[in-house]
Amino acid sequence: MEILQTINVLLGSTWASGINLYMTVALLGVSHRMNWIELPGNLESLSHPLVIGVAVILYAIEFIADKVPVVDSMWDSVHTFIRPAGGALIGYLAMADVGPAVQIPVALLSGSVSLDSHLTKATSRAAINTSPEPVSNSVASVTEDVAVAGMFFLMIQHPVIAGIAVILFIIFSIWFLKKMFHLVKKIFFRKEVQSIQ
Repeated sequence: MEILQTINVLLGSTWASGINLYMTVALLGVSHRMNWIELPGNLESLSHPLVIGVAVILYAIEFIADKVPVVDSMWDSVHTFIRPAGGALIGYLAMADVGPAVQIPVALLSGSVSLDSHLTKATSRAAINTSPEPVSNSVASVTEDVAVAGMFFLMIQHPVIAGIAVILFIIFSIWFLKKMFHLVKKIFFRKEVQSIQ
């Protein structure tokens, strides 16, 4: 049962890190300090007050940046590298007890889960940013934070459901990203045809 819980916590936290890495790190640290969750491997280092403090400050910056459409797009662009790397590091630290032969593949998988959730977030936010009114951007930002907090609730109270939710999200995101890719391709093809005419 402990291995199953570790897998579900790992799935949930790496998915959440693709949406909001700093909130995820802060919540992992606080959850461990409050004994709500037992963090595997070296993840308990996230419960150090300095780590939690820095994560909270970075989350506060992101919270503000996320509400401004142009800044939000730039922030997401930069975090295309940061969030998956953070998810990979979470996976690597979680498997510290079993050695590099397991740590490296788990880090690659964790980074992939984070990248998937980040790309889904960034793609949907880019679509939302095409709307001229600023309210939808703020609503999307708050919804994402609520989704991360909800994932932590599931990880603490119902870790198996958290793992299933992440797997379902990955399936949905593959469909969603494929649809968005075809939409963008169609838009660019239309622009090329118009420029030729």
